[in-house]
Amino acid sequence: QVQLVESGGGLVQPGGSLRLSCAASGSDFSINAMRWYRQAPGKQRELVAAITRGGVTNYSDSVKGRFTISRDNAKNTVNLQMNSLKPEDTAVYYCYVDFTRSRRSFTSWGQGTQVTVSS
Repeated sequence: QVQLVESGGGLVQPGGSLRLSCAASGSDFSINAMRWYRQAPGKQRELVAAITRGGVTNYSDSVKGRFTISRDNAKNTVNLQMNSLKPEDTAVYYCYVDFTRSRRSFTSWGQGTQVTVSS
């Protein structure tokens, strides 16, 4: 299995910034897509941003222009730079990857990191 460890969550005031990071570890794997999801209390988990191995990105309309996803294929890491944060961005943020090992495809989720935007 591929282990994902997230970091960077916390409490920030509206208008502030946070940077989330996710590092994948394991053996004999190749990561394809990397994504960030979030889940607010009482709501379904939603896709926030995604990036392909080649660097093509996709964002939800709610974060477009404020969040930036990036990855380092050599280090198996993905980051989410979050600017101009709003209270409605408050949620647990999850890292997700799909990867290939021995010609088979798998997925893995991180444990989640809390982001709270409040004054």
